[in-house]
Amino acid sequence: MSQDVVKRIEELREKIEEANYLYYGLDQPNISDAEYDALMEELIALEKKHPELITEDSPSQRVGGYVAKEFPKVRHGSPLLSLDNAFDGGDLREFDWRVRGVVPQVEYVVELKIDGLTVALTYENGILTRGATRGDGEVGEDITANVKTIGSIPLRLKKSIPRLDVRGEGYMPKASFLRLNEEREEEGMALFANPRNAAAGSLRQLDSKITAQRKLGYFAYQILAPEELGLSTQGEVLEYLKEQGFTVNPLVKVFSDIEDVIQYCEEMTEKRLSFPYDIDGLVIKVNNFAQQRELGFTTKSPRWAIAYKFPAEQVETVLEDIILRVGRTGVLTPTAILKPVFVAGSTVSRASLHNLDNIREKDIRLGDHVLIHKAGDIIPEVIKSLPEKRKGTEKIFEMPEHCPECASPVIQEEGEVAHRCTSITCPARQREAIIHYVSRDAMNIDGLGPAVIQQLLDEGLIKDAGDLYYLKHEELVKLERMGQKSAENLLNAVEDSKERGLAPLIFALGIRHVGAKAGRILAQRYGSMENLAQATEEELLETPEIGPTMAKSIVQFFQQESTGEFIKKLAEAGVKMTAEVSQKPQIFSGQSIVVTGTLERWGRKEIESIIEDFGGKAASSVSRKTAFLIAGEKAGSKLTRAQELGIPVLTEDEFAAKVEEEAGIKLG
Repeated sequence: MSQDVVKRIEELREKIEEANYLYYGLDQPNISDAEYDALMEELIALEKKHPELITEDSPSQRVGGYVAKEFPKVRHGSPLLSLDNAFDGGDLREFDWRVRGVVPQVEYVVELKIDGLTVALTYENGILTRGATRGDGEVGEDITANVKTIGSIPLRLKKSIPRLDVRGEGYMPKASFLRLNEEREEEGMALFANPRNAAAGSLRQLDSKITAQRKLGYFAYQILAPEELGLSTQGEVLEYLKEQGFTVNPLVKVFSDIEDVIQYCEEMTEKRLSFPYDIDGLVIKVNNFAQQRELGFTTKSPRWAIAYKFPAEQVETVLEDIILRVGRTGVLTPTAILKPVFVAGSTVSRASLHNLDNIREKDIRLGDHVLIHKAGDIIPEVIKSLPEKRKGTEKIFEMPEHCPECASPVIQEEGEVAHRCTSITCPARQREAIIHYVSRDAMNIDGLGPAVIQQLLDEGLIKDAGDLYYLKHEELVKLERMGQKSAENLLNAVEDSKERGLAPLIFALGIRHVGAKAGRILAQRYGSMENLAQATEEELLETPEIGPTMAKSIVQFFQQESTGEFIKKLAEAGVKMTAEVSQKPQIFSGQSIVVTGTLERWGRKEIESIIEDFGGKAASSVSRKTAFLIAGEKAGSKLTRAQELGIPVLTEDEFAAKVEEEAGIKLG
């Protein structure tokens, strides 16, 4: 192989990557599309002849072709947190007031909030080695093969460093979205609702060739551990990203006065539809990293940043009817039946009206012209009626005196806005209660969706969730679309649920005000269903995080005769009614312990479970009451805060040694 071939391949790679950077990063193309395609074709042809010269950072790797069976899970080095939202100038002024209460002199960086999905990138020795989705913030999916097809993501950094972790937004330009939907329409395929959904679907394609065809974009906006690179502000980070070959959104502004920030947000609200990509707001960040550390985090979001959300798109339609849905606690929820109308990416024909007070307050009547929007761009909601368009035929809605499902009396308890069906045997209540009982955080019974539950009720095979444990194979196979294997799988799932334990069972019972977390607390405190059923309000109030409303609700629930009959049915079926009581020494009893950073020995939930097994409380934020902090790699503001307060900091190994010494138990 001649050196001329090696040299030509390097020349082609440099020309193509330079063209990518000028086109995507600076919006200053230096060659035509035809010239670009010719360079790429020549490179691919040379690499095909000399496959030993193909490298991970070659532009030829952008064309895709790798077909995955599934996406491996990826644990992020630092959690991807969500931001608190602001919806108007008042919210932004309140944010500014909170910030200046800690750092009086402050500068804000304002960036467009691209309506896409977060993608985390990892570079090692200057080469892109991993691209991952956000996932739940701590664990995402490895989509490296698909990420490499995005032209605005450099495969090799301009200046090599040992490691660089970058975060940004993957998105689909409007032009790509329109072209994609046109192609799908021609092929008779379902259309994507909006560019964000299309981008998400494209990045999760198992065949990266398909992703490459979608022409996605990427704006970088964050670096992990920027101060290790000598960067002290967000503005410097954005400049550094540009120097390394990333595309950074050019519409970035820096302000020192919140009124200027508000004015810019209003200006961008007017221009939001003019960009070649969708935006759903702006992100306001404290510019200085030292000040960011001082401000710190809540359990879910940083205190030094906020997302300004654009007002939701509003459209007019006609309210044709109001129907009532009966929930598992008996609440009657009115739902508006609307003349179908397209809003914020999809056709809407229904919207929740919440309760009668809401209907009265907004003066909504049957037959009204109404304004609707999608709350948070997701949930359809009626904003207000348009009384000036009334013709005199509109009717005032009244809540019925009897349940539309079972004809039992409907009541409104003092101090509540909700109207409730009084019958605990109401078919609608039972249906919703069963749907809740089988849900993931409750008894987690796979295969029991709402449609199957409705079939079981219609056929008289069940009346409540307890009857699920008495179903027979020969009964199930007679149901529509329920074959031999499906029936067998369903019965196995029902059987498995018997061992779920006390905590999910308490949640599954559907006690008002008792969520999944309260279920865990009650299971740990009482150890068995029998003990919990006998608890008094006074005893319950002694339990951490159980307040008066919840305590009263629990006692009332267990006082009902039907509750005792239901629990007896579960017990006779063999459903586990006790909690695993920890036999481990309670060496951390009464202590609040915080975990931060990336752990190698345990997952986050695993180490928090260990803390709780030994009597401690796994807290989410550092305070003066924190007993000690367990810090992994890349520990951030929590570590800084602990050091400022003089709180002991332990590594994973030191924590294990502490447990072994004080409890005499060796951790795995």
